[in-house]
Amino acid sequence: MRPAILFPLFAETRTLPGVGPRIEKLIARVAGTRLIDLIFDLPAGVIDRSWRPKLIRAEAGRIATLLLNVLEHVRPATPSRPWVVRCSDDTALIDLVFFHARPDYLKSVLPVGAQRLVSGRVERFREALQMPHPDYVLDPAKAAELPLHEAVYALTEGLPAKSLHKAVRAALDKLQPLPEWHDAAMRKARGWTSFHEALQAAHAPVREDDLAPTTPARRRLAYDELLANQLALHMIRARLKTPKGRALAGTGTLKRKALAALPFALTDGQQQALAEIETDMASPARMLRLLQGDVGAGKTVVAMLALLKAVESGCQGALMAPTELLTRQHMASLAPLAEAAGVRMALLTGRERGPARERTLDTLRAGEIDILVGTHALFSDDVSFRDLGLAVVDEQHRFGVHQRMQLQGKGPADVLVMTATPIPRTLALTAYGDMDVSRIHGRPPGRKPVETRVISDEKLDQAVAHLRGAIAKGARAYWVCPLVEESEKSDLAAAEARARELRQALGIPVGLVHGRLKGQERDAAMERFKRGEDKILVATTVIEVGVDVPEATIMVVEHAERFGLAQLHQLRGRVGRGAGKSSCLLVYHPPLGETARARLKTMRETDDGFVIAEEDLSLRGAGELLGKRQSGMPEFRLADLAAHSDLLAMARDDARLVLSRDPQLKSPRGEALRLLLYLFERDEAVRLLRTG
Repeated sequence: MRPAILFPLFAETRTLPGVGPRIEKLIARVAGTRLIDLIFDLPAGVIDRSWRPKLIRAEAGRIATLLLNVLEHVRPATPSRPWVVRCSDDTALIDLVFFHARPDYLKSVLPVGAQRLVSGRVERFREALQMPHPDYVLDPAKAAELPLHEAVYALTEGLPAKSLHKAVRAALDKLQPLPEWHDAAMRKARGWTSFHEALQAAHAPVREDDLAPTTPARRRLAYDELLANQLALHMIRARLKTPKGRALAGTGTLKRKALAALPFALTDGQQQALAEIETDMASPARMLRLLQGDVGAGKTVVAMLALLKAVESGCQGALMAPTELLTRQHMASLAPLAEAAGVRMALLTGRERGPARERTLDTLRAGEIDILVGTHALFSDDVSFRDLGLAVVDEQHRFGVHQRMQLQGKGPADVLVMTATPIPRTLALTAYGDMDVSRIHGRPPGRKPVETRVISDEKLDQAVAHLRGAIAKGARAYWVCPLVEESEKSDLAAAEARARELRQALGIPVGLVHGRLKGQERDAAMERFKRGEDKILVATTVIEVGVDVPEATIMVVEHAERFGLAQLHQLRGRVGRGAGKSSCLLVYHPPLGETARARLKTMRETDDGFVIAEEDLSLRGAGELLGKRQSGMPEFRLADLAAHSDLLAMARDDARLVLSRDPQLKSPRGEALRLLLYLFERDEAVRLLRTG
């Protein structure tokens, strides 16, 4: 149960004065539906209203606060013209301009002959001073009501800045001082005030400098959010490791048979990662390890050898991937190793239904399947193993902590999760802080670097001509488009249209794969491309992960400026998998923005996924990296991982220390930290404490 002191902060925004149904919907678009969302929606800018010049010195383009005498109201000649209120001081004239005016209202707030304090942006029109729609018009006796420095928040169409500002202030008024969860000496050393004071300061910037993530107020708030994240991850990790594991020592016989069947030797990176995994498996504690490896680094082989170790120990193994395409590919690539080792593999996806599915489930329960490869279908309640020893989850960023816990509910299994999306160290800490991490560096033997070129779409004809020559020599190519079909709102090249154009231009079979195709249709299109029946495969980013066609040596990415670095790197990794020389052509639509230019430059200069991931983090910030919602990455409101990476390491160490001394958070500081977890909606972690 959330502590009562926090109840007001989780109330709906409609409970605030002045927030009716219309404003509530608009606020929800930019911040959220509750007061806590408004409080965590920090300003993006600041307006300084402290400049109070005489009109003769007023500069166009600047915000000014003016003491004016109201001279006259000038009615517009036609309804399309603005209503003008002419004013002056003792130095010059200025027109206050109002479109779609309500004359009675304007006459009441700006009565002729009165003096008014007016604040807004000064402009010059035909050499005359004017101020369209002043932000404030006040009686000079109420000058204290004018904010000299006003926070600016992100807005949406139809939401007045004043309404949002008023709602934020009202939400902040509901925030009570909370018990302190930080050590007094630490706060003093860093110049940090209380959480309550830091939030008030963050919402009351005076200068642009006050908006920087490096201010003491913003660093304190960022640290609180990161600490909540790290505490929750460490508590979940402790819970996942609490159920007693078991030592899976293995005999090495199946592993030796599989290694003998491999057409290559393991790289140093693969051997190192496998050694770390095997050490974990041999320990009686439960394994929870993340295996990171760049595109084509050979993670799947390492995972298969770990699965064989589980089978050697008398247990079963499971390998789960996010798509049917990827599970079937895993099945096909690992089947020769399974056959060489003499183990029984089976496939389970959402497509298997009826008697065939029942037969698979029966044999799984009976222990007659050694390794089960599947999709999300493995989470189903009716899937039960005789004795699950190791669960491997591929493309970890598609699954969350809850799903890992769900999979572990199938038995006291060790868990190995893999990702081919290189993750910066800071993000690995925030999303996977509950795991040990292994990294496979370097490319497998025989892998050649992919030549990467960047061209404007004005030279697309040259790209097609190059493709024609390469295909005539037996090459196969991917052509990636960001959208599936024509959209009136978008100028992006569409996959369906591009496939038609390439068929006409080249006179050869061109396949098409996109997210709206049914699984069987998509698999069939991929098979045609694999067999070489289609020489070009036009696709959306469904081919980004795990697709393996060694004969494909050309990757064309259209509108490359619209993709993130991690995505471009994944797409480039689809080629360079065979013996032939491979190339990647990044086609952009000019003009290029600064960030897009930096991304494409990085792609030209390096093929190291970990370097690319760090660059992506610095260019885009953590918020966009991998896509927050679908990635399972935590969504930070107050912390900026690029700016606060030093705080993340501190938060991790602090969380470890706190939980080693007070695992149930029962001390006075522990109780305050429980409040912090609730504040940042890490309720699940507190529930774990209660359930032990």
